[in-house]
Amino acid sequence: MNEICVCRVGRVEFAQVWAWQEALRELRREGQMPDILLLVEHPPIYTCGRATLPEHLLSEELDGQPIDRGGSVTFHGPGQLVAYPIVDLRPRGRDVHQYLRDLEAVLIETLGTYGLEGEARSGLTGAWVGGRKVASIGIHVRHWITAHGLALNISTDLQYFAAIRPCGLGSEEMATMEVLLGRELVLAEVESVFLRAFADVFAVELTEIDRGELQAFIARPEQSV
Repeated sequence: MNEICVCRVGRVEFAQVWAWQEALRELRREGQMPDILLLVEHPPIYTCGRATLPEHLLSEELDGQPIDRGGSVTFHGPGQLVAYPIVDLRPRGRDVHQYLRDLEAVLIETLGTYGLEGEARSGLTGAWVGGRKVASIGIHVRHWITAHGLALNISTDLQYFAAIRPCGLGSEEMATMEVLLGRELVLAEVESVFLRAFADVFAVELTEIDRGELQAFIARPEQSV
C-alpha cells in the first residue's frame, strides 16, 4: 500500500501554507519525499482562482488573493477544514479528472459518517447536501504534482460568503455541517473522520508528522520524512 504523510498544521496564514505547498511540490517532483497531505485552518481570507470574474466579487472593497488554482472566488476561515494534498499523479495514471472525483468521494464519505447524504454535481466540483454546497474543490497540477485542494465547511461563519459569489454560486446556496446537523462539531474529530475517508478512497497508509517535522523537512530537503 502506498504511503502518504499527514500533517495537521493548525491555524496558519494562507500565504505561508501556499509557500509550503510550492516547496513540497518541488520536493515531490524530484522524488525527495512521498505524497503529503496538509490539514489547515486559515484566518479569514478570500482567494480568487483562475475562473474568477469581476461580477463574482460583490464588494469593491474586497481584497481577494489571486492564486493559480482552478475555480472562482471562495472564502477560507475559522471553522473550515482545508486539505492540501501534494500528490504525484504519475503512478495514478495521470488522470486529473479521476483525482477530482476521488476528492469528492472523500468528502461524500466524510459527510456520510455523520448521516449527511452528500452528492457531487455533473460539470461542477465539490460536495452538496440537500441542494446546498458544503465543500469546495480547487486544484492546480504542475508536472503531474497536485497543489491546493478542498475546503469543508464545518462551523464556518456563512456571512463571509455574502460578499462574493462563491465559485459563481449565490451565498444562500452555501451551508456548514453544523447548520445541516443542527449541532456543534469539533474540528479535530472531523479531521480524523476525513483522514479515514481519504485513506479508504485513495488506498493509502497514513503516516502523521507534526508541524515541526514538516518545517524542518522543507528547510533541509536532503533529509527524508
